[in-house]
Amino acid sequence: MVYDILFYIDTHGHKIKGSIVYLIDFYVYCILGGKHTLNHRFSNNGVVLKEYNGVELLQFNKFLKYNNITHCFTTRNGGVSKSEYQSLNMAFNKSDDRKNVEENYKRVAKSIDIDIKNMVFSNQVHDSKIRVVNEDDRGKGIIRESDIIGFDGLVTNVKNVALVTFYADCVPVFLFDPVKTVISLVHSGWRGTVKNISVEAVKLMKEEYGSIESNIEVIIGPSIGRCCFEVEDDALKEFEKNAYWSELLYNKDGIKWKVDLQSLIIKSLIYQGLRDENIFNCKICTKCNKDMFFSHRGHKGKTGTLAAIMQIN
Repeated sequence: MVYDILFYIDTHGHKIKGSIVYLIDFYVYCILGGKHTLNHRFSNNGVVLKEYNGVELLQFNKFLKYNNITHCFTTRNGGVSKSEYQSLNMAFNKSDDRKNVEENYKRVAKSIDIDIKNMVFSNQVHDSKIRVVNEDDRGKGIIRESDIIGFDGLVTNVKNVALVTFYADCVPVFLFDPVKTVISLVHSGWRGTVKNISVEAVKLMKEEYGSIESNIEVIIGPSIGRCCFEVEDDALKEFEKNAYWSELLYNKDGIKWKVDLQSLIIKSLIYQGLRDENIFNCKICTKCNKDMFFSHRGHKGKTGTLAAIMQIN
């Protein structure tokens, strides 16, 4: 069946919004043990699952209230890739067939009504560098060669420049200044989190566009949670060395340490001057939900890649 629907993930009352045909299909699917039992897994009603022609994407209510931006975070469902990349793999730098990935992009672009030619890819190296992009960068990484090398974040204030960053457990951070109309996407792995890459994005928004920290709104997207993110002593020392509050955000489980990357990012942003109420943490662990998301740790490195996409309209 083909639907363009939204339903809200909410364990309190199980609110679902969509066509009656889809609702019937949804409940049948749940009875059969299908993958759409999201409202039984996620308690956060700020998250929205959008399905369009079989493509499943997450969006967030905090940003859906703005008509001048488009955003999404992909799932692994609704594409054409095979084997460990099944099915909505968004990475060209793996062994997946390029034609499959191109088709996946076409499907995602159609589902959120953006032009593939507007997309600009990051080139991630687990560092803290942010690249300012504009209309001259459209298409880099997807339809033409790119000089954007070694940047884990992108920022722009230009309309119809679609920022694209990549994930398979690392933390996607969406930033939007509705006053100055500036957007940024950040790939925050553990090394980027230690280096405060999200704070670097805020600083660049302020320097380049005059953003004020208290106006910036943030989404922390699906990523590996404290429940599953384990590090050894050497990595933990990096957290302790670079974030004085980090001792509150980890615990030892056997011989390894479990670290709360999302809370570290949030605390660093609040310390920078962002308002707590302007930051939304979706609290979805990619490893715990590896049937819905690609997870590097959950799939032992044999997996596809998710994408965060954001554009000013």
